Amino acid sequence: MSIGLDIGSQTIKIIELSGDKNKHLKAAGAVSLSFEIDIANLKDEKTMSSLAQVIKKLASDAKISGKRVNIAIPESKVFTRVLKFPLLTDQEIDSAVKWEAEEYIPIPIEEAVIQHQIIDRRESSSPPQALVLLVAAPKTLAENYIKIVDMAGFDVESAENSLTALNRNLSLSDKTVVIVDIGASSSDIAISQKGQLYFSRSVPTAGNAFSRAVAQSLGVSPDQAQQYKKTYGLNQDQLEGKIYQSLSPIVGALGEEVKKSIHYHQNENQGEAPSILILTGGSAAMPGVTSLFARYTGLEVSVANPFAKISVDQKSANNLSKFAPLYAVAVGLALRS
Repeated sequence: MSIGLDIGSQTIKIIELSGDKNKHLKAAGAVSLSFEIDIANLKDEKTMSSLAQVIKKLASDAKISGKRVNIAIPESKVFTRVLKFPLLTDQEIDSAVKWEAEEYIPIPIEEAVIQHQIIDRRESSSPPQALVLLVAAPKTLAENYIKIVDMAGFDVESAENSLTALNRNLSLSDKTVVIVDIGASSSDIAISQKGQLYFSRSVPTAGNAFSRAVAQSLGVSPDQAQQYKKTYGLNQDQLEGKIYQSLSPIVGALGEEVKKSIHYHQNENQGEAPSILILTGGSAAMPGVTSLFARYTGLEVSVANPFAKISVDQKSANNLSKFAPLYAVAVGLALRS
């Protein structure tokens, strides 16, 4: 059994898979929080306990049987960077990363949890290089996640940044793809080259900002704006195009951030040009959103199927179809082990 637990700012998702090589969906569940959570700044034991109880009930309702979980640290709370080294040995890179990390991490090294992965060895480049993906998170943040999970009655098997989990789930072994996860408070952008994560960043333009734009433009309540966004999205033929007019500038701003990310990947990392953009997250299913991203990037755009790499029975597939984009990180976490 392997379990992925994705604790978002407004929703919590959990997935349990069975099997070794061929993974099968055993259990799944999601719940919306009645309050927006920022685990990075959470110090109140009472709030931690309340969140732990939500996780405990969710796991019980979903009939999760295991007790060891893989968790994700939000991309907006971690620091990532691709470092370039000469063609050193793995051991030499391990030592070099410790020194280089100080320059790129905006917090003291002793206050950070640091991981790195060699993503490419370019022996034919001039000069030859090793590319290393550096990921760092504040220790206090990781400790808060572990404490909440422990209070919920689970043990943490592993912790990683959310885009690493997404890459494991949605990347393609033979293509370079852009993955955009549109969450509630932030959107995460990843570029995966032949299955390897080469680039990751987080921007604050996301679902909540979309809803605020609709609410302010139409003078409606946040709940009504959320419903309009989900129902009409970027459809110019609905409500005289008013929803489209309020949403298109801000979704377009996210499209521009994606273009900048692609440009950086190709120029700074000398990476391959992507051919596909995959959307996931709560706002990925908005009507018209794929067309807008296709227009901004010139790429083939699709909404992710987070269950493509696992076996799912028809009944579960039907039950999960409406909320499928929410589960991409949780599935990616469960696929880790």
